[in-house]
Amino acid sequence: MGLFWRVLIILPLFFAYVNGEYFTYPARHTGKAELAGFKGPDSLATDGGGFFSGPLVVENDATATPSNQGGTTEVTVGKPGDNTLDASVGNDEIKDASMIEAATTFKGSWELFIENGGVSAMHLQLLPKINQALMFDATVWKISKIKLPPPCRHVEGTNEEDCFAHSVLMDIETGKLRPLRLHYDTWCSSGGLDINGRLVSTGGFNNGSDTVRILDLCDTCEWKEYPGALANGRWYATQVTLSDGKFMVFGGRDFPTYEFVPPEGKKNTHQDVVDFNFLVETHDLVENNLYPFVHLSTDGNIFIFANNRSVILNPKTHKIIHEFPVLPNGARNYPASGSACLLPIILKPNEDRRVIPAEILICGGAPHDAFEKADLQRPKVFLPGSCDCARLDFTKRNSKWKILNMPSARLLGDMAVLPTGDVLIVNGAKTGSAGWDDAREPNLNPVLYKFKTDGTGSKFTVLNPSNIARMYHSSFAVLPDAKVLIAGSNTNPGYLDDALFPTEVRVEKFSPPYLDPNLAMFRQEIITEKSDNQLKYGQKFTVQIRGNGVIDQQKLQVTIYSPPFVTHGICMNQRLIQLGILEFNKDVAPNTNNIVLQAPMNGNIAQPGYYMLFVNYNGVPCLRSMWVQILP
Repeated sequence: MGLFWRVLIILPLFFAYVNGEYFTYPARHTGKAELAGFKGPDSLATDGGGFFSGPLVVENDATATPSNQGGTTEVTVGKPGDNTLDASVGNDEIKDASMIEAATTFKGSWELFIENGGVSAMHLQLLPKINQALMFDATVWKISKIKLPPPCRHVEGTNEEDCFAHSVLMDIETGKLRPLRLHYDTWCSSGGLDINGRLVSTGGFNNGSDTVRILDLCDTCEWKEYPGALANGRWYATQVTLSDGKFMVFGGRDFPTYEFVPPEGKKNTHQDVVDFNFLVETHDLVENNLYPFVHLSTDGNIFIFANNRSVILNPKTHKIIHEFPVLPNGARNYPASGSACLLPIILKPNEDRRVIPAEILICGGAPHDAFEKADLQRPKVFLPGSCDCARLDFTKRNSKWKILNMPSARLLGDMAVLPTGDVLIVNGAKTGSAGWDDAREPNLNPVLYKFKTDGTGSKFTVLNPSNIARMYHSSFAVLPDAKVLIAGSNTNPGYLDDALFPTEVRVEKFSPPYLDPNLAMFRQEIITEKSDNQLKYGQKFTVQIRGNGVIDQQKLQVTIYSPPFVTHGICMNQRLIQLGILEFNKDVAPNTNNIVLQAPMNGNIAQPGYYMLFVNYNGVPCLRSMWVQILP
């Protein structure tokens, strides 16, 4: 059965999707009310809750009016000694007696950033320093919406030439594109940033499955490709960064193994591969364990989730040292395709805890047989996706899953950890499975999951919808200005403009509720030339901020964010850490203050490399983050 459906997936790639009628980028319709299962934004109910305001419990999708560009704002001050304001960290409760919550009815806003991103962003990575978003899909289709500069690519094993780019760098401010040349197929690959901010990408399809690629940070840099660097083919595999900056890559179709990514220019042998029986045990008739969720724990071990099971692996001894309870109600990994993220890691000033709590949040997914029903059965049957969100502190061996209910079902979604620590759940569908034309009912409304609450109301707020369906192969990036870049969606084996869900090359930006114009007074400016941007583990460093009015240290939050490699609902190495504030020095200049912080204590908490540093005041991020590098 497994071989049968794989053939069904791959065969259409060799059909006639590459003829000239698809080469021209057409004017696109903005509303897609004709799509099956989509009734349009006007059919959705209205929710009156708001950011930081104790949102209403929502039974179904809800939305504010699309024209809502601002909301009413109020500030609620917790009085000294008032312990009613609850900030949840892990499974523990920490009371913040002086938290200010700025409340707004603003449900976010959408803007079309560029009409043609050149490629459909199956994979997306924000690159440090140069502020470019790298987007790429697959060479196997031999077509995109942007041409390569001469010469064309020679297609391996044929006499064909491919004159289209399958990888672009996009300026996140101007939208300017620069096409990049690829020779080895990146379809369904993995990746992560190294210590110097370079993207190290692994695996892919066919001739790219054992390839390691590196993209340096410069205006003229091109891909460096090293075929044969991996000992096993890695198609739908997951890459994770370790505490020393090295990479491991887990799984991939037909390879229930893992290996360490070799240094640049080196090649692994089969002796470098470790058999991983956990991936054999979690493999079912339609797999459901590809692109496993993999995260470095704060104790140096590796948390791995596949299908509906999760374990802790010691990467030095290669032993599983703990298994957690099974997560019920379906599968969560590809092709059931829920999404997951590591929740914020909260550090105290002068941190001395032996173990720092770390939690996984997994949302959505589908029944175990959802792919079989949607892809193999005729007529297709699109099973409802999961409404579950589940949290687990994997630093505690007695942890059990805490189940929450989302406002609506979602699969094929993405989970962006915002600078404040809240999670934006965006993109995806309500029914079906991953795969070509295997999902229906686009879930157009993002949902805000509140990491910290005051203990009242729902943790979920339904936000304003996009009018672009973002289904299979969608992606995101959190930007330095705290907006969220949204791209991708290709439910087709090629570039199709007349499909039920067309291949999507439009790129949007979403402004979360904290960017309500009425909250702009709280946005601080980081004075980068007066701030430290290279950090050493455990050491003090200073960030200087400027803003209007008197600043209360109790309302400040400083976070560092590692931008993830995003594909297929998985965000590899996404990590947000709240730093401990050691000192707050007021009025070092007019309207200017210094924040003295402590860097994370070791690489288990924060792997070496580049992070976006945000200063949040009253829950509102600064005007622009600052890139900092943690040195080993």
